[in-house]
Formats: sequence, structure tokens, C-alpha cells
Amino acid sequence: MTPRTEQHRPQMSVEEFEELERHAPETVRLEFIEGRVVVKPMPDGNHSEIYMWLLERCMQARPDLRLHPERGLRTEAYRNGRARADAVLVPRGSLKGRGEWSDAEDVLMAVEITSYDSDTNQRDRVEKPDGYAAAGIPVYLLIDRDDGTVTVFSDPEDGRYRLQLNKPFGATVELPDPVDITLDTDPLKDFVG
Repeated sequence: MTPRTEQHRPQMSVEEFEELERHAPETVRLEFIEGRVVVKPMPDGNHSEIYMWLLERCMQARPDLRLHPERGLRTEAYRNGRARADAVLVPRGSLKGRGEWSDAEDVLMAVEITSYDSDTNQRDRVEKPDGYAAAGIPVYLLIDRDDGTVTVFSDPEDGRYRLQLNKPFGATVELPDPVDITLDTDPLKDFVG
């Protein structure tokens, strides 16, 4: 067996992961990304402030939508991944009756705000864009505190986002259809470092 094949063999089944995650302490947030169990860091104060900034912008621009924090999604090919997005933007009421890990068909945008940990590069910049694209989420917004940028991934096709726009904090960022929100990212400068 080649090392690449071993690398992509899941550590456990999705069902085993969900059972493990159900019994994890409340202070531990687990994800199942590309067949690996990943511990997602708890957000710090700046992370929470960035989420609230985005929530306010979304509510002002699109009162018909809701930005839900910490939403569990079935992602990747065949919905075999389990990602806990920092936030998901959905039409009002679309999460009613959903379980902890829901399909992404109503999700218009997934959001990740980077944390200061060793897995951020691989998880938020490489694996999650692919998982969210494979799940058909139209827009993935990455607020990257490490390099002070906002990246908008859009136009998912064949498990990848075809378009990627990267702008520094302070720039105006257009979130494309179906989100259709313009963000003035200047306030984000206060939450780096």
C-alpha cells in the first residue's frame, strides 16, 4: 500500500465519529475532516468579536437570512465529512427540525475565522474549502487573522471552488450571489494580533 493510500484511509467510520463526538466534553469541539478526527480550537475574544461584526453586517444587509454560529455540516464527497463551521448563512427558519449534523443544501455561505493553532493552514485554507465545495455550498468566507485578509471562495464545481478572491483587511469585499452582501472590512483591523 502506498503512503498516499494510507494517508487517505479514514481513521474510523462516520458513524463511529458521531458517537465519539456525542460523548466528548462540552469544551471539546470535534470535526471529521478527510477521514481524520480534528479538535477544533475554542474561539478567543477577538474571534467572537469578528463573528458578531459579521452577524451585524448580515442582519443589516439581508434580514431574510440568519447567520448561525458553530453549525455542524455534512461535507465532502458523499457527505462523509463532518465540519463545524464557525458560522453558516441560511434563509430564516431553514434549520428548523435539523439535527446536529445537517446537510448543506440550504447553506448559502460557510464562514471560518482562523484561530492561532498549528492546524489552521491545512484545515481552514485547504481542507475546508474542498469539503464545503463538495457539499455544494455556494460561498465560503475565510476571515484570516494570520495574514489580515478576507478570502471569498465561490462557484463550486466538481468538489472545488472555481473562483477565489483575496483582499486585505480594510478593503471592500463583495459576497457574490446568492449572498449578495458588501462588506467594509476596515473594522477587522482591530482584531488582529
